[in-house]
Amino acid sequence: DSQQAVKSPPLLVSVTLSLLFSVQETQQIPTEEVLLEVLLSNGQKVKVTILTSDQTEDVLEAVASKLDLPDDLVGYFSLFLVRETKDGAFSFVRKLQEFELPYVSVTSLHNPEFQIILRKSYWDSAYDDDVMEHRVGLNLLYAQTVSDIEHGWILVNKEQHRQLKSLQEKVSKKEFIRLAQTLKYYGYLKFDPCVTDFPEKGCHVVVSAGNNELNFQVRLPNEQIKEGSFKVTRMRCWRVTSSVPMNNGPSGSSPGKSEVKLELAFEYLMSKDRLQWVTITSPQAIMLSICLQSMVDELMVKKSGGSIRKAVLCVPVPSRGIPDRSCPSCSAAGPDAGRQRDLQQLPAQGPAGEGTPGAC
Repeated sequence: DSQQAVKSPPLLVSVTLSLLFSVQETQQIPTEEVLLEVLLSNGQKVKVTILTSDQTEDVLEAVASKLDLPDDLVGYFSLFLVRETKDGAFSFVRKLQEFELPYVSVTSLHNPEFQIILRKSYWDSAYDDDVMEHRVGLNLLYAQTVSDIEHGWILVNKEQHRQLKSLQEKVSKKEFIRLAQTLKYYGYLKFDPCVTDFPEKGCHVVVSAGNNELNFQVRLPNEQIKEGSFKVTRMRCWRVTSSVPMNNGPSGSSPGKSEVKLELAFEYLMSKDRLQWVTITSPQAIMLSICLQSMVDELMVKKSGGSIRKAVLCVPVPSRGIPDRSCPSCSAAGPDAGRQRDLQQLPAQGPAGEGTPGAC
């Protein structure tokens, strides 16, 4: 029913709890003190002493303590697993979940390209005011904004670039952030180029998540670029699916290593009484799903007048199956590998008379 109002979705089925229950058993990781490096947006690294069995919240609090970030601002930040790219930027693998063990998550990949980074965890830039009230919060937000601009995640024209550079030289951090807030894609997470079936199959797309939407920059077969957005409040539901291509080699031949294929599909209210599935094929499908879920959670918190610090972004539940440990995304999402599963359900927002969404 397109007239339904947004209400809280059922619990997110997060398979990351398998990390808590199975990783230490399968890898026999002893509980001991270790030094963990956490990356900041300006490239600096914070070294914290933790236990191998410490969960995400424990590690986040340890990082916050090391930085002198006040307790009441800790909830505005999260830890993310990222992979460094050749150009020095990084690609998001996933947000570390509540019951995840960060030390195990990063070290079990046996690849120095994977790191843990501290970034803000909210979407509404109105929360920036809370963060900027404290010196450390301001510095973290400023460093992230500078980094996002340098990586091209926030669009800046020549005049805006000149103004920003002038504010940087004056070390006017609050004014710098205020100007950045007016720029396109401020507060968005930009994902690696991938493939979508909208508006037609096989289209290459760059997806950005922010402002309670997924923004598409689609390259059509005729090389034309079209841009549009899908609002999370018009998504009836979404799901992540994973599959492994079948080996078509000769009978008895040894199977080669296959890449796990991840897809995010969402059912979208295109117009009154017309729902359509849109699919994104991307190794970052898990992260995209986590972004959608956290947008919904933040909307629910704001609607109820609650505090962002008390928002529960994920409630993992046990899941059956054997995860594919060779895939960093599926190490969090793999127990149901090869089987389709609904991760979230969200009624579409009405009334439909609000018009057709500006999708491509």
